[in-house]
Parts: sequence; structure tokens; C-alpha cells
Amino acid sequence: MPHSLSQYITDFLEHLEIERNRSQKTIKNYDFYLHRFVHWGGNSKKPEDITGEDVRKYRLWLNRLVDNNGEPLKKNTQNYHLIALRSFLKYLAKRDVATLAPEKIELMKMPDRIVTFLEQEDLQHILQAPLTIVSEETIQKNLQHAPPKLLILLRDKSLLELLFSTGLRVSELVSLKKEDINLKREEFTIRGKGGKTRIVFLSTIAKYWLKQYIGARKDMNPYIFVSHDKRTNKEKERGADDTPITPRTAQRIVQKYAKLAGITKPVTPHTMRHSYATDLLQNGADIRSVQSMLGHASITTTQIYTHITDKELRKTHKKFHDKKRKKD
Repeated sequence: MPHSLSQYITDFLEHLEIERNRSQKTIKNYDFYLHRFVHWGGNSKKPEDITGEDVRKYRLWLNRLVDNNGEPLKKNTQNYHLIALRSFLKYLAKRDVATLAPEKIELMKMPDRIVTFLEQEDLQHILQAPLTIVSEETIQKNLQHAPPKLLILLRDKSLLELLFSTGLRVSELVSLKKEDINLKREEFTIRGKGGKTRIVFLSTIAKYWLKQYIGARKDMNPYIFVSHDKRTNKEKERGADDTPITPRTAQRIVQKYAKLAGITKPVTPHTMRHSYATDLLQNGADIRSVQSMLGHASITTTQIYTHITDKELRKTHKKFHDKKRKKD
């Protein structure tokens, strides 16, 4: 007796977990997207029942769907649904299960992403912002017996420097442990999206501030970036002293110093990642190298930064083109 779609979806999700080593978050998302398709089409539907017309109607339904706030689904969210369905159909095809050819599903064309990054002056201001609260001289005098406020300042300064030095995603940043970073080698391996590893490099300044911060700490927490606020007994019972800061906390830290630096536009940890990539390209790095350092699986993702290279091409054109002709 042929399996129902729901049974095949269960098999597919197990395949993602065991054979593809996808994260639990990815599996959870695929589970949601695929079962939304099943519920839309009817629980009795089988793989061989899926047609191109079904997909067309499903796309129309997604485009008209609104959330609890009455807002329509974002175009990229609609594409996530279609990507999940296409991946599922590819899996069925590999198992020789008769169904719609996955290449029949075309994704919605997305507008070019706008990359927000910090200009060099703003970048310097945000990186120096922690030292406008407490001077480096004061920090050095109190390193041996650093109070919580000073530890917070050291954490924030090293966090900002590390973000710009490595281009880490915020999820990668907060999961870092002391044992992960080799300060002597000034490089370390990070496990990013899809479990893929890459090497990232520490600048001299990032290395210096990380060393100051870690050296000033007396706690046994294994994570690099932790909370230094006083813990309640209830938090201690939950093991909060052995946990890192959350991605949301990292975001608040970046926002705090952006505001202190007088930067009016929104700044997030991802803005620092964009600034890292932009800095590399502006200083002559090739896009393939930047792809590797960012941990992008596809060069297409890295090409959102081509606006940077386009600006450099314009400068080259202006500098070198048609120099022999006389000005009017």
C-alpha cells in the first residue's frame, strides 16, 4: 500500500537529520512548511497526485495568506515554503517515488538585497565607544580585581572587536567557548550553518581585548561571552552560570554602542558582519576568498556585496579611462 504524503514527510525529515546532518531548527521549519502544504491540499493526497496546477494554486494561496496581525507573508517566507517542497520532491525522486518533477517548481523572483554596513568613520566610532565610558588606563589599573561593571565593559569591547575581526554570525558568536579560541595562533575553527566548518582569523586588536577580558574573569563559565549581572537563586538553579549571553543580548550590546557612537541608522551584529565583508572587498580581497571567510555555501549569496566592487570599478574608470583627451 503506497505511503501517504505525511508518512513520506516523516521519512524525509529523518533523512535530513541522519544523512544530511541538518540542524533541528531547519528540520522543524521543513516540518512546518511541508505539513502546511499537506493541510492545504488534503491529508489523503499522495505523491503521484501532486501536479503543476496544484503548485500554482498553492503559490497563489501563500501569496494571499495573512498572519495573526493581518500582514501578508513576506516573499522570502513564501519561497521558503517552495524550497522545502522542492527539496521534498527531490528526495522522492531519488527514492523512485512517482511525483511532480522538482524542477517544475520555480521560486519567486526576489528584489536585490540592500546591504547595510558602516562607513569607516562610523566603524571606528562604534569600536571605540566602550572606551568613552572608561578609559583604557583605568581598565589596566583594575584588571586584577575587575568589578562586574568593568567586566561588562571588557566583554562588550571584545565582542565588538571580534565581530568586526571575524564576521561571525551572532549565533556563532554566542556559542563560542574559551576552549574554541587559540589566542596564540590568532585563528580558530567555527562550525556554522549546516554544520560546515571554516577558519576565522583574529586581528591583533581583537586578540588583545579578548585576552584582557578572559584574563580578568574569575568565573568557571566555559563560554566566552557571558552575563556579569548578579544572578538570582532561581537562575543559578537553572544553571544560568554555565550559559552564554543570548543572541538578543548581543544585539542589544551592539545597539547600545551604536547609539553611544552617534550612529542614527539601525546597527545589528549582522551589520558588523556586512562591514567585515565590505572592508575586505574595499581593500582588494577577491569575492571567492570573502565567500570562504563568511562561510557562504554559494557564491550567489556573497554576490550581494557586488555593489562594493561596482564602486571600485567606477573609481578605476574615472582614474584610468580616456586620460589623453584634452578637457573642454
